Formats: sequence, C-alpha cells, structure tokens
Amino acid sequence: MSDPAAREAKEQALSALLASFGSVVVAYSGGVDSAYLALIARRVLGERAVAVTADSASYPERHRRMAADTAERFGLRHEIIHTRELDRPAYRANAADRCYHCKHELYTHLSRLAADRRAVIVDGNNADDRGDYRPGRQAAREFGVRSPLDEVGLTKDEIRALSRRAGLPTWDEPASACLSSRIPYHSEVTDEKLRTIERAEQALRALGFRVFRVRHHDDLARIEIARGDMARALEPEMAAAIVRDLKAAGYLHVCLDLQGYRSGSLNEGLRLSPVFTKAS
Repeated sequence: MSDPAAREAKEQALSALLASFGSVVVAYSGGVDSAYLALIARRVLGERAVAVTADSASYPERHRRMAADTAERFGLRHEIIHTRELDRPAYRANAADRCYHCKHELYTHLSRLAADRRAVIVDGNNADDRGDYRPGRQAAREFGVRSPLDEVGLTKDEIRALSRRAGLPTWDEPASACLSSRIPYHSEVTDEKLRTIERAEQALRALGFRVFRVRHHDDLARIEIARGDMARALEPEMAAAIVRDLKAAGYLHVCLDLQGYRSGSLNEGLRLSPVFTKAS
C-alpha cells in the first residue's frame, strides 16, 4: 500500500479530474470502488453528480440495500434504474463475452441519462483491474465511459484506506460481482439459477462467512471459501449446516473447493482459449 501522502495526492488528482468533467453520472453498485467514487464526486460536484444503481436479476438484494443505505447516509443524489440484460439472448447464452452484453445494456441506459444532464459517465474500475479478463471494458470504451480511479492510479488497497478515512462502511467489504459470474461459461443464465445462487450465498453469510462464492454447476454447488475459514467449514456441525442450508436453497450436492476462494476462478479455463485476452 502507498503511504498516506501518496494516497492524498491521488485523491486530490481525482477531485481535480472529476471537477474537469463538470457533471457526472456514476455507475454505482454500492461496492467499495463505486461508493468511494460517488462520495468524492458528490463532494466535488454537488448536485451535478448523480449515483445510478442498475437493478436487475443478477444484482443481489443485499447489494441493493447496501447501495441505498450508503447513499442515504452520505447524502448522495441516488437514482435506481431497471436493466433487462436477461432479455438479451447473447447475455443468456453466457459466452466468455457475457459481461460485454451486460455493460452494453447498462451504458445504453446511462448514456440517455448522461445526455439529458450533459454529463460524463464514470465507473469504479481501479488500477488493479487492468490485468484480468474484462470484456465489459469494451462496452465502456464504446460509450465513452471514463474510469477516474484508474486514471489517477488508485489501487484497491488505497481506495479501501481512503474509504475508511471517509467513514464509508464499504471500506472492508469483500470483493463483489454479479450473480451471473457464478455460472460457468456456456451454461445458460436464467432467473431460476440466479435466485438459487442468491439463496445459497445468503445462507453462507447467515452462517458467519464473509469471503466466498457459490459456483453453480447445475445440481451441484461448488463452494469457494477463504482459506482461513476452511477448517471452520469442515467442522462436522458446520459442514452439516452448510449442506443442509444449501440443499434447502435448491442444490442436490454440495462440495468445498480445496483451492479456496479466488476472484474470477471461472476465467481460469479461458487462459487456455484464444478468446482470452488481457483487458487494456
């Protein structure tokens, strides 16, 4: 992590960049990055900064509540729109470019809002996001979306530190992603699958786990969990509770991935495929 002076310099650069835009529409999921970006945009631009949350089948209810609560607490100008990526056949087909179709749907809506306000669309991508496979970045480029956190070189750890200083409750939130990211590529995305995944992850959270994913393999739930929680998950009583609750969520079989949680694990197979390219 950089020293406090370096973080402060980057935050000042972020404020100057946002001020230069004049007016912004923030793609606001309520996670660590977008919450921090929305807060700084609000400080710099006031009412000329609007944080917009896209409510859809792939967006967890917990994140929806978190986004609304944070916006209310910090006085963000907050709007909710409804996106319908599941209506797009290419999205449901769940090829490796699924995120492109999701972001295209999102930015189609945000571009209309931005045009009405003569605003710039900004998202929460940061400097650490440059290396992973992120087809959604192509959609961002097509719509002229800016990534101010990345542009001033802010990393995830720096954003967490600055968020903590600002009093944002999201500062230590685990990394998050849409529910569709739990479904292996080329397995169709359906509302039924998304609801099953959401129920299963709610169950794990209720059991006290914070960092995890439930990967959906039809009737089998493959749980990726933080390595530090592995021993606890394997305790007989806890293991029985996990199996019971995930079967109640809709799975027939429950297994624990011994590699533990890792972000974007379903991208691992893409590294052997010619469709995999590094995001710029």
